[in-house]
Amino acid sequence: MSNTSSNSTQPGLLQVFLYALLIALFGLLGYLGFSHVSTASDATDSTQVYVEPDSNFTHLWTAPSDWRMMYLKPEEKALVEYGKELIGHTSDYLGPKGSVKAISNGMNCQNCHLNAGTQPWGNNYFAVQSTYPKFRARSGAIEDQVKRVNDCFERSLNGQALAAESKEMRAILAYIKWLGTDVKKDKSPKGSGIFKLKGLKRAIDPAKGAEVYAAKCQSCHQADGGGVLAENGKSYTYPPLWGPHSYNHGAGLYRMSNFAGYVKYNMPLGANYEKPQLTDEEAWDLAAYVNSMPRPAKDLSKDWPDVAGKPFDHPFGPYADPFTEEQHKYGPYKPIKEWIAKHKKSKK
Repeated sequence: MSNTSSNSTQPGLLQVFLYALLIALFGLLGYLGFSHVSTASDATDSTQVYVEPDSNFTHLWTAPSDWRMMYLKPEEKALVEYGKELIGHTSDYLGPKGSVKAISNGMNCQNCHLNAGTQPWGNNYFAVQSTYPKFRARSGAIEDQVKRVNDCFERSLNGQALAAESKEMRAILAYIKWLGTDVKKDKSPKGSGIFKLKGLKRAIDPAKGAEVYAAKCQSCHQADGGGVLAENGKSYTYPPLWGPHSYNHGAGLYRMSNFAGYVKYNMPLGANYEKPQLTDEEAWDLAAYVNSMPRPAKDLSKDWPDVAGKPFDHPFGPYADPFTEEQHKYGPYKPIKEWIAKHKKSKK
């Protein structure tokens, strides 16, 4: 009985072993086949050129989180929040039909300083608190934050200055200070202000810019550049880019380099530095078109007391260099920049 039982068991174990071996063999073949497919795919991918991320657009500075306001004193928090509201909805308070005063053109600070001055490369306020007061060649004097804010009111908003002691000015300054939290003195964190776009070898072209405008801007800002007024009649859903209610020719965005850098990484609506929709050429030509259209004038006779300090794209003479107003406005800019660099006074 025992021998019979032993002999009948051994073939069964052998069959189990062979079955397990067969499964392992099929598994190995499947793995090798899968590995072969993966290797082939990898080989295809390896022919693609790896593009290293542009370091200009990595690890950009961001605004402090709102929850951190809990550490502010109640009155300070309220002032910061009011300042943010003023930046986002300036015209509701200080526009032609403003509830506080009527001292601006109907645009909001946020129209130029995106997301209430917090958008990376969106003309944000990150470096204002850390770098002011400072000397500015445009005025030829040391300017503080009050002067800087009022420059925007008088130029970009084509309006009047805010009183330094007013609640509105104090609120705007409190908000700017809040956005500069953690920024070291005299430092400009990455992503501050407007991106410095590389210039073109040719002159920028308003005619080409008109084509870009019609294709990518007109649907919001309208064919006449007048923008779209909000339902409340106090501000603009889409701001005017030229005409009587837009920024005047003393504004920062009237400089071609500022406008081009601004729209490159922020326009049309939905674009940002991670998902730009304009080429460099389109951005420059668009600047040429928009800033060739009629807009309010401003007395600039006191600007740039030292004409040698004028930037390469300042469109109004006189200049220390031999180039024309036409070239200063439309370029090509490289010869001007090279001349300025060559004749720049050395600092001792």
